This record gives sequence, structure tokens and C-alpha cells, in this order.
Amino acid sequence: MSRKYNFCAGPAALPESVLTQARNEMLDWHGHGLSIMEMSHRGEEMVDIAAEAEKDLRGLLQIPDNYKVLFLQGGASTQFSAIPLNLLPVGGKADYLNTGQWSKKAIEEAKRYGDINVVASSKDSNFSTIPAFESWKLNKDAAYFHYTPNETIGGVEFHWVPELNSVPLVADLSSTILSRPVDVSKFGVIYAGAQKNIGPAGLTIVIVREDLLGNARSDIPTMLDWKTAADNDSMYNTPPTYAWYLAGLVFKWLKAQGGVEGIAKINERKAKKLYDYIDNSGFYKNPVELQSRSWMNVPFTLPDEALDKPFLKEAELAGLLNLKGHRSVGGMRASIYNAVGEDAVDALLAHMQDFAKRHG
Repeated sequence: MSRKYNFCAGPAALPESVLTQARNEMLDWHGHGLSIMEMSHRGEEMVDIAAEAEKDLRGLLQIPDNYKVLFLQGGASTQFSAIPLNLLPVGGKADYLNTGQWSKKAIEEAKRYGDINVVASSKDSNFSTIPAFESWKLNKDAAYFHYTPNETIGGVEFHWVPELNSVPLVADLSSTILSRPVDVSKFGVIYAGAQKNIGPAGLTIVIVREDLLGNARSDIPTMLDWKTAADNDSMYNTPPTYAWYLAGLVFKWLKAQGGVEGIAKINERKAKKLYDYIDNSGFYKNPVELQSRSWMNVPFTLPDEALDKPFLKEAELAGLLNLKGHRSVGGMRASIYNAVGEDAVDALLAHMQDFAKRHG
């Protein structure tokens, strides 16, 4: 079987070696005669798998000891509710930055629970920029500040971390986690859905500073309370065990690539190669300002929307899948996460060059 190149924004490509190992262990994990999916989450085997996955993630991100790492059910969107319920007191205020569709969704959900101050928005630029820090209307009494360092849909990425003194920084790293080094100590909370750079959908990781635990509202659902999860090693109820196992395999694969530092060099090279061609092609265009372009999600447009369908059809025939842009943006989008190799980007460039030559 010949595997194709997958540029999906999520669920995204997984390392082939990880899929192969999972296949080989599917029916009989390490001679136990059972699949991981059939094992008790409280059994010694799964407890060891979980502990090793956490250990590897801590090593990859150099997570300080005063942070808890939670492996939770569901997608990152569930945390849009969990964040204010855990951090925002009744009658309290929180700051949010709006840089795209996922920021917007987080803001809309947070408004159900308190007074939300949108410090700035890039809506006027169709979310193709990041508002200048000097323009942010910050509230020094905010319970926390929330932002989305990488907007999966619009392809806008922060290449810097806001400095906010004592206000806890909360970041949705779903589409950029593990793509480059990050100083976890600068954040109060980091959360990320697994289905882009970690593993399959259905698992979300929350990294939370310990002093922010135990402040949840009294009416918070038990399953959304981070302290409950932390106190029970993310096993208060049955966790997504197979997704957790696969995440652990991905962490080991990433370590073999030289860790986050090693994969960052590859990611930067992949992104530069693609953006350089787009900018110099005279045919394709990227709408995002130069200093805010995402390494992971690269949107681009063709000179005529009528060319979109033939571009996608020919791409699929060439083994290049899931390049259609999000319905709210249009055009194309190449998501080039960790598991999307440089060979995939080279194949995409070859198709883009050939298509432009024939239609330019």
C-alpha cells in the first residue's frame, strides 16, 4: 500500500513508524494477549504507559515541577468552558485577544461565565495580522489573559510571548505545541487538542501551574475541575486510554527526531520553502503579514477561484490530500505539522509549480 501525503488541519498526519508500531501491537500488546484498548486504565500496564508518556512530554517541553500535566477527554474546545470555570471568580473579569476563529469561539464561550474584555482584535484585517502589543487595552485586575498563539484556520502565529507581569497567561497551543521550543514557565495554563501534533482526536492535554488549581467555582462540573483531574492522575474516570498510548508513541518518535529543538529546525525549513515559493511565484498569494505567518498552517489562494476545483482534483490524483481551505476563508491550506515530512512539502511544491505553469 502506498500512503499519500496528508495536509489536513486535524485530525492530522501521524508518523508512519508510530502507526506501524500501533498496528503491530494492536492485538497483543507486549505479549499480554490483549489490546491496549481492552486493558483497565487502573491496571499496572496502563498506569505505566500513562506515567511514561507524561515523563516524556515533561522532558520534551522541559515542564517545571510546579506544573501539573493533565490528559483529558474531548477536544480543546471543552476547555473554552473549563478555563473560566477554573480561573474566573463569580463577578470577575478576564482579558482575551481576538486573532481569528478559534480566539472568537473561546471568547464567545467565556462570556457565558463572566465579564470578558477583548483587549484587541484583528478582525478589521480579516485576521491576517496580530494587533500591535501597544494597542492592547489590558485590565491589570484580570483573572487571566487568554490568547491563541497559532490560528489554525487563518494561519496567523505569534513568534513571541506576551509579557503581562502578574496576570496568568493562558494559551491554546493546539496547532503549534511541540513544533518548537517554548518556555512553559511563562504561562499559567497551556492546553492543546491532540489531533494535530500529539495523536488522535479525543485527547486534550492541559499543563497548569499548581497555584492556579483549587480556585474553581463551586458549581463547576466535577469532570471540568482541573484539581479533580490532577488529584487523580487524570484517572478520576476512564480516560481515552488508546489515544494516551498513541500520544506516548509520538513523544518517543519526537525524541528520536532530536526533540522539539530538532523538529523546529525541520519545521522552519519546511515553512520557509513553501512561503518563499508562494511569494515569488507571481501566481499564488498568502494573505498573512510576514512577521505573523504560521509554521504549521499555510493558507494560499490562486488568482481565480475557478481554478480551485481543478487544483484540488489534480492534487488528489498526485496523492496530495486535504488541501482545501476552511470554508470561512476559502482558497487552499497546507497544514505541515511535525509528522508531515519535507518530502511532502517538496511534492506539494512540484504540483504547485506545474499547475502554475499550465494556468499562469
